Amino acid sequence: MRYLAALDTADREEPAVAQTKSARLQDKIAGLKTRMQELKAIEVRLNETADKQISLTDPDARSMKTRGTGMVGYNVQTAVDAQHHLIVAHEVTNVGTDRSQLSSMAKQARAAMGTQNLTAVADRGYFKGEEILACHEAGITVIVPKPLTSGSKAEGRFGKQDFIYEPDVNAYRCPAGQRLIWRFASVENGMTLHSYWSSGCQVCALHDQCTTGKERRVKRWEHEAVLEAMQDRLDNAPEMMRVRRQTVEHPFGTIKSWMGATHFLMKTLDRVSTEMSLHVLAYNLKRVMKLLGIGGLIDAVKACGLLLRSIRSFLKPIAPALRAHLENAICTVGFVKTLAQSA
Repeated sequence: MRYLAALDTADREEPAVAQTKSARLQDKIAGLKTRMQELKAIEVRLNETADKQISLTDPDARSMKTRGTGMVGYNVQTAVDAQHHLIVAHEVTNVGTDRSQLSSMAKQARAAMGTQNLTAVADRGYFKGEEILACHEAGITVIVPKPLTSGSKAEGRFGKQDFIYEPDVNAYRCPAGQRLIWRFASVENGMTLHSYWSSGCQVCALHDQCTTGKERRVKRWEHEAVLEAMQDRLDNAPEMMRVRRQTVEHPFGTIKSWMGATHFLMKTLDRVSTEMSLHVLAYNLKRVMKLLGIGGLIDAVKACGLLLRSIRSFLKPIAPALRAHLENAICTVGFVKTLAQSA
């Protein structure tokens, strides 16, 4: 509208001046029309993407969930050994939150450390029932604080943590001492939830401190006991969150200091992953030098080299037989697949 109004003003001026201004304004209007066509094409592409995001500078970069303003980039996950502060596992993703990363990183850390007993400590951004359950089923002990997202608590009413579960009768005890009994089960987002409430809520003296509805309803996940056991571990060892900060935040701060304000220099997920791997390698090397000294590091590298040469010497005589065995296995698999297809 501004350029169209300027065209009307130019038409009322002297012919020579009007012609010059009109030509310049027409070029600007044509440029705007071209830009609008480009934006419409981008809108079509945007609607076709699963996450409704497009980065014009890096096709793999996505909006990250950060405090304050959002940032388009990548999400780096690291698992750090609490004893030596070495990064034992890392991964670069373009998922904007950490909620789905806990079990994957914990399993990678356990495999890298070659241990069966592992305790993984993470901040509240990693809290997700399904991920905690996956770690529990894999035999990994996790400690993650639960986010306080209750709207009732924020508005001054009782939160779910004020209701005590009584497993022997499968009921909750409310702050007023009333019992919330099991009513029904439902499935929400693939999770089986059990609902509890009391019939005496409407005449309760604490009703207004508890709910704005007829009765206060409490939902319980079918695997809630796993989350409660984890909360008990955190209550008995609150210092673990301080240990987490001292352990995992130090490597992040050090690497970010090395990277400078620009952080990643590469684009696309595979290249950024490679760049991060180089940073992790450099950090771990400097950390080992700090622990063992340069001479100790050189001795360790030589020992690894001797071990690799020993393994190669051991495998060399059996390599032809091993190759024949593998080829025979591949042929057998192909034969079975052919039989299955024929059937």
